Amino acid sequence: MIPIVLASKSAVRARMLEAAKIPFETADSGIDEAAVKAQHAGLTPKAMAEALAERKALAVAGKRPDAVVIGADQTLDADGRLFDKAASLEEARARLLMLRGRSHQLHSAAAVARGDRLVWKKTASATLTMRGFTDAWLDGYLARNPGPALSSVGAYELEGEGSQLFERIVGDYFAILGLPLLGLLACLRDEGALPR
Repeated sequence: MIPIVLASKSAVRARMLEAAKIPFETADSGIDEAAVKAQHAGLTPKAMAEALAERKALAVAGKRPDAVVIGADQTLDADGRLFDKAASLEEARARLLMLRGRSHQLHSAAAVARGDRLVWKKTASATLTMRGFTDAWLDGYLARNPGPALSSVGAYELEGEGSQLFERIVGDYFAILGLPLLGLLACLRDEGALPR
């Protein structure tokens, strides 16, 4: 089988592939995400996720022409505004207060590269509506979940206590976690990296 490389530092994406019993290696793309975002400042949040996923895949594939390389990125879109991961618990608290009682979108983009070319890309989006939680509940949530609050763009992990933030979710569960998994698996089979 052709080797599979995940060009991502995301523990959640790695766990998704492990749970699906996909053999893979990880490699840091070395991409300066802030520089890419500055270079493409006019892009929509969805297009930004796609640009970052493609750059990550191509950066690693250039060093690993023997492999199928997966690049991925996720952006949070609230009223067309792009959000990065919170740098502090105070910023995470402000983000969750801003999202409280409102809907936002998560855009999860994946790109697969071989050598110097992209062979596949897909973006899946989901709409999440937060409930009207109290300030006291939010403070307790952040005290119990500082890691998820700082490691995910929405300041929550849906697969954990973060699920209690929501009243409604529309979209692909895998996309919410950060990877359009079913389409990716089909691509890996088409590229000869997984058995049919």
